[in-house]
Amino acid sequence: MSSSLPDDIDSRRDPWPDRTPWTETQAIEEELRTAFAQTDALAAEHRRLKHELAETNAGVLALYVQLEERDEQLRRAHGQILQELEDALRPPPLSIEGLELAVHYEPADPNAPTGGDLYDWFTLPDGTLHITVVDALGHGLGSTRSALNVTHAVRVLALEGHPLQSILARTHEILMPLAPDLMATALLARLDPATGKLQLANGGHPPALLVPTDGEARYLEAKGRGIGFPLPGSEQILHTDLCPGDLLILYTDGLTESRRDPIEGEQRLMEAARRRAARPLAEIPSSLAAEMRSVVLHPDDTLALAIRVPRNGP
Repeated sequence: MSSSLPDDIDSRRDPWPDRTPWTETQAIEEELRTAFAQTDALAAEHRRLKHELAETNAGVLALYVQLEERDEQLRRAHGQILQELEDALRPPPLSIEGLELAVHYEPADPNAPTGGDLYDWFTLPDGTLHITVVDALGHGLGSTRSALNVTHAVRVLALEGHPLQSILARTHEILMPLAPDLMATALLARLDPATGKLQLANGGHPPALLVPTDGEARYLEAKGRGIGFPLPGSEQILHTDLCPGDLLILYTDGLTESRRDPIEGEQRLMEAARRRAARPLAEIPSSLAAEMRSVVLHPDDTLALAIRVPRNGP
């Protein structure tokens, strides 16, 4: 008996003592199954989140499209209101036998087309054309109010028959008690369509430019000081004639002083007007503004007004 016991014991030994027990294998497989299940769950969650994100992005994109459409509607409405406001500030178009008239206005800020550069034109009882060009100091509604005050006062005084030379000084006297901070330059022009006789009164404003059919282009200098300045008014009246085909340009300093210096701007304006003198008048003011503002060092309101006596009459 004693001799056979070890053999029996040896016969029950595991021939692979280092192998993993079956229960451990099952545990590892269970852990793997759990890990795979978690991975599958995470993948499903990831797909769900991607789907929700896609839906959210689609919703956000649709919202952006709606906002862009709404913004475009607001921009159109805003532009329409501003255009109507600008049109309300302009005098109605004039049709005068024996004359051609055209004008271009460009604001410093396209989103705020009101500014201190305004014009007014009308016919006096004797048929003479009166034009007022005003450049009020500042920008925005405040300068617009100042310019309107000047153009309205000048119109009333002109229609009352005051002499051209006295109108700017009288305008200063009327407006200063009401608006003591107002400062504006102004150029007044009187033109007889029947004879071509032209008169200019200047209150510190850039001179008119004459481009005759015969002879050299020149600036029509008339001395004077602006409204709101010391000793305001026109010192003298400049007299000249417009012949058939002659081109007269009235403007504000935004047309010339937006360049490197005013002298260069005046020279370039003269050259540009001379090159365009034979064009249809309706094209000239905007074409001049486009060329002159190709180099702009500081934004400013710009007004250009053109007058011509047709070569072949009305």
